[in-house]
Amino acid sequence: MELAFGFLGGLALFIYGMQNMGEGLQKSAGNRMRKILEALTNVPVIGVLVGALVTSIIQSSSATTVMVIGFVNAGLITLKQSIGVIMGANIGTTITAQLISFKLTHFTLAIIAFGFILNFFAKKRTIKYLGQVLLGFGLLLLGMDFMKDAMAPLRDYPGFREFMTNFSRYPLLGLGVGIVMTVAVQSSSATIGILIAMASQGLLPLYAALPILLGDNIGTCITALLASIGTNLTAKRAALAHVLFNLVGSLIFLIGMKYFYSLVLYISPDNISRQIANAHASFNIMNTLLFLPFIGVFAKFIERMIPGDVVRQEPGAIYLDHRMLKTPAIALSLATKELIRMAELSKQNVIDAMQGFIHNDEKKLKEVFEREDIIDNLEEAITAYLAHISQKGLSPELSIKHTGLLHAVNDIERIGDHAENIAQMASSKADDNIHFSDKAIIELREMADLALGTFMAAIEALEKDNKIAAQKAVEMENDVDVREMQLRRSHIGRLNQGECLTAAGIVFLDIISNLERVGDHSHNIATVVLGDI
Repeated sequence: MELAFGFLGGLALFIYGMQNMGEGLQKSAGNRMRKILEALTNVPVIGVLVGALVTSIIQSSSATTVMVIGFVNAGLITLKQSIGVIMGANIGTTITAQLISFKLTHFTLAIIAFGFILNFFAKKRTIKYLGQVLLGFGLLLLGMDFMKDAMAPLRDYPGFREFMTNFSRYPLLGLGVGIVMTVAVQSSSATIGILIAMASQGLLPLYAALPILLGDNIGTCITALLASIGTNLTAKRAALAHVLFNLVGSLIFLIGMKYFYSLVLYISPDNISRQIANAHASFNIMNTLLFLPFIGVFAKFIERMIPGDVVRQEPGAIYLDHRMLKTPAIALSLATKELIRMAELSKQNVIDAMQGFIHNDEKKLKEVFEREDIIDNLEEAITAYLAHISQKGLSPELSIKHTGLLHAVNDIERIGDHAENIAQMASSKADDNIHFSDKAIIELREMADLALGTFMAAIEALEKDNKIAAQKAVEMENDVDVREMQLRRSHIGRLNQGECLTAAGIVFLDIISNLERVGDHSHNIATVVLGDI
């Protein structure tokens, strides 16, 4: 019983420390990690490097793979790009094994103490995050020590040692054990840590550890498979690519186990801990190099295995992914993406409402009313998503962005409402056969173009975080206000002189008022980017 609790307690400390270390690294990375992920290109090598770098930051290939599946599901990256990132994630996750393979036992408590001091007493957030990283790493090492100590008595049981050597004679058994272990603890880094702890106590020879290590790489795919439930076709393909990549690679290395074993011994002749860590890294690097030249063919093979066309339903949110909430920087990026989509729908509604008004186009007006329902649904979905994000630990930079997005959601929804108002007036105009002069139509066109130009500049500013476009929107909004006042005065003059029918005059003034409000809300969106909220 003491042995079991010692091992489980050590494993719990190890996993908890690893999570804390990853969270600290992630918080310190902030928006940089999001920008790194957004830098993906169609060049597979870049995807591999990005996957390795991001996984090194968050210390979890499973988390990176879940992110990738979320991005594929949202249409942010392609299947081919996702495969490259997944390959890189497998390489990035080997960093943890490398760190724990070094003999740092004498420094464990010092690392914990130093990390605690920085995390609890430092005033600067970056220093606090560094402290969290060190504290997590120290707890990870402490958990490793507990596992080693708990398993030390097993050296006195010949039956246990004999059982362990069976993995040398029956590699498939070791592969299965590795899969089950990783599925159970949901972390290949943790199972590699267990292997190192057992091997360092002389309980597990290297040749027996290698099949288990390969199984660990297959077992980590379970997280991706679970994450793909309920996603679109492309995301399911990405999850399958992750499984096949690790499965095929493991079987190849299992067949060539003798040569793999010799390579590991050549790299690390003596230290068993270093041998396991280097075997983990060597497998993932060589497996990536093996698949990389054929990544296009691999992607097409996956598409044939899961055939069909990707269908995306427009009415609901397509970018919001609750699996990303654990990574606030990424979640905010997805919220911004959905917000831009909502803004484009609102912009199209303003265009169609004015077209429907000018040309008495009932089809355009019907589309406006249908699209307005989508806009309202998106406003609710984005606001709820942002509320969930607010419950996570946000850095000051992310907190400012979060507040800005909340303001922008409301402004974009209100622009949609003003477009709906114009569409309703257009329907009344058609029903009541209200006539407008050519001059009035020209003035309304000019006012609409000015308001739309302001809104488009605000959308560009929000999408690209472009302060120049934001400043342009602010300046254009002033022109909208001036033009609205000019049109109002001239039209009231025409009404007083009897040059315009009263019914037409009221509708005219209502439309320019709604367009002026479009400009006002566009100004508000621009101030979010300028940081003036």
